[in-house]
Amino acid sequence: MSHSHSHHHHEINNYNRSFAIGIALNVIFVIIEVSYGLLADSLALIADAGHNLSDVMSLMLAWGANYLATKHPTHKRTYGLRKVTIMASLLSAVLLLVAMGGIAWESVERLSSPEPVDGVIIIIVAAFGVVINTLTALLFVKGQKHDLNIRAAYLHMAADAAISLGVVIAGIAIMLTGWIWLDPAISLFIVVAILVGTWQLLRDSIDLSIDAVPQNIDVCEVKEYLLNFTNVTDLHDLHIWALSTTENALTVHLVTSDSLIYNHFIQEIQEHLHHHFNIAHVTIQIENKADDYHCVLNRDEYRF
Repeated sequence: MSHSHSHHHHEINNYNRSFAIGIALNVIFVIIEVSYGLLADSLALIADAGHNLSDVMSLMLAWGANYLATKHPTHKRTYGLRKVTIMASLLSAVLLLVAMGGIAWESVERLSSPEPVDGVIIIIVAAFGVVINTLTALLFVKGQKHDLNIRAAYLHMAADAAISLGVVIAGIAIMLTGWIWLDPAISLFIVVAILVGTWQLLRDSIDLSIDAVPQNIDVCEVKEYLLNFTNVTDLHDLHIWALSTTENALTVHLVTSDSLIYNHFIQEIQEHLHHHFNIAHVTIQIENKADDYHCVLNRDEYRF
């Protein structure tokens, strides 16, 4: 136990560094981008800066949530503050959708009346943006498979690198062809690409908020595993939900033909569910089939 705990702590510290570097880089870049956006009269740069600012917000959100998840439980909050990580990824997705809506609106207006822009500045500043966002995304590439929050941060950064790259291409194309409408057109195209990614994040976050079964866990497989024990005749009231973006919990009532409860039996189930299904918090209620015992929760609405 002590080993896994220290390992977990080490991971959190790694993220602290990633978050600190990511936020610092992006804040500096936002300041540069706004200044040059005003100088070049480029809406693309200013919009991109606004988008980068929404990133700084969601990075801060994810960082805060990551920290809160490590807080110890209290008498009042028996799960600690783990669920905050799920709220943060939900808020993060909503913020990104709002930012995208703003950029789309502005782009549509610009399409009808394009204005001349300074292509050289756009190319240089946006290219700088590609580098910064790619570096920040790389900071989170390891953790994003296991944590919805880190994935939110990672998606934001990857999306940003794509946006800045689009702005670079727009800048080059505008210089070559003189078509100033390319600037808003490319930003619209990028908005659509990001909406697709954010939609999934939004759905995942909402699912976890309403205690849906986390995506990587197959309920049927869990049921099958539990019913496979020779002494287990039935089960009911099976619930699997997310405590945070990284930790899952399960409760179940098992009906057994064995009148005795063996601790090693429960321990075996807990270890199997932890290793094979990533469910760390397992609570099992064992009921004896032989008695005239009817569990109050063994009703049809709890079966599926």
